[in-house]
Amino acid sequence: MKLTADQIAQLEEETVLFCQEMIQIPSVNYGEGKGDERLIAEYVAGKLSEVGIVAELIESAPNRVNVVAKIAGSDITRPGLVLHGHLDVVPADASDWSLDPFSGEIKDGFIWGRGAVDMKDMDAMLLASVRMWQRVGYKPPRNILLIFFADEEASGTYGSRWLVKNRPELFKGFTEAISEVGGFSVTITGDHRLYLIESAQKGIQWLKLSAKGTAGHGSFINTDNAVTKISNAVSRIGSYEWPQVPTKTNKLLFKKIADLTGDTFDPANFKNLLKHLGSAAKMIGATLTNTANPTMLEAGYKANVIPQSASAVVDGRFLPGHESELVETITKLAG
Repeated sequence: MKLTADQIAQLEEETVLFCQEMIQIPSVNYGEGKGDERLIAEYVAGKLSEVGIVAELIESAPNRVNVVAKIAGSDITRPGLVLHGHLDVVPADASDWSLDPFSGEIKDGFIWGRGAVDMKDMDAMLLASVRMWQRVGYKPPRNILLIFFADEEASGTYGSRWLVKNRPELFKGFTEAISEVGGFSVTITGDHRLYLIESAQKGIQWLKLSAKGTAGHGSFINTDNAVTKISNAVSRIGSYEWPQVPTKTNKLLFKKIADLTGDTFDPANFKNLLKHLGSAAKMIGATLTNTANPTMLEAGYKANVIPQSASAVVDGRFLPGHESELVETITKLAG
């Protein structure tokens, strides 16, 4: 599909505008079934309708709304492609931000707000792109199933999982899917440009730790303090240095990085090559090991009262095939 300069400019302008407007619709997913994508789902369906794309709003639970649309391809004998995004975002504490997290404000050449990266930016790109297809009469070479899911940030219970279980007919004839992060490019040392392709994802294991102790007044000596117990467990887990797990994918990737940069390839230690990846080092580095980060703490109700219980939540991520290792290690560290 070839576009004129004016059409390219319109595509870019719409993408920016849509991203800003979607950020301004707080579609916060608080987890445990608490979320609301209705308004943003209606916004997306409305933008599709403006150019003649019929969208179905599918409510899997009160206000948990998914948007689904089909776009016919030029060759219906080819397997179909799913293009999908998600409409929900994680919570944002405005006091932690220098700008309103739901403003979508442009500053220093960037759009700021919750969802600007994950993933209302790509939602806007998808939306603007298919609208341009309609305007210029472009037909993709295969059928397209366009989906904007609810509930991605928690468990997918009211989004992708629900649709696959309750509306399997939607996916008939569609064999591949593209969404966020599946591939991107990065320039490494020596000005070599690599095009990275995601081969798998880490699994999620969210764990809640609970400690019991003896309640009492804060002025007394207490050697059975639940807060102390949970704090020590959280400290051990958060400070633990997970060993490298050399997956087949990462062996190939880091061998190539070593070859291109002239650096030493050590199959027992890929971390020394991360320096060549620039801003992508943080993300790629997380693919070398299991990870476990304490994210939530809860205890007590008054400053001078030692509580009887305390709890913490740990966000565990495991490499494919290494879930048992993650759980066993966290269990041991928790004590």
